[in-house]
Amino acid sequence: MFLPKYPDTPTSPPAHTHTTAEPTPVRRPVPQISVSTGAVAAVLVGGVVLTALLAAVAVTAISVAVAAVVLRSMLREQHRR
Repeated sequence: MFLPKYPDTPTSPPAHTHTTAEPTPVRRPVPQISVSTGAVAAVLVGGVVLTALLAAVAVTAISVAVAAVVLRSMLREQHRR
């Protein structure tokens, strides 16, 4: 009843067929991002200009602060006399 049934002796060797348990994923093309040289140059120049402006504002703020301290000390000495 539960005995295995063997096939008759084959005349040719069995053909090997490989089947995968899971289907292979579909490969989608990766989008190509093309950045032109002009765009890179524009970003670099913009960064340099913004950095220079920030440095100019910082130097101006420090100069105004130093001038305010000097004027304050000069006016304080003038009021004491």
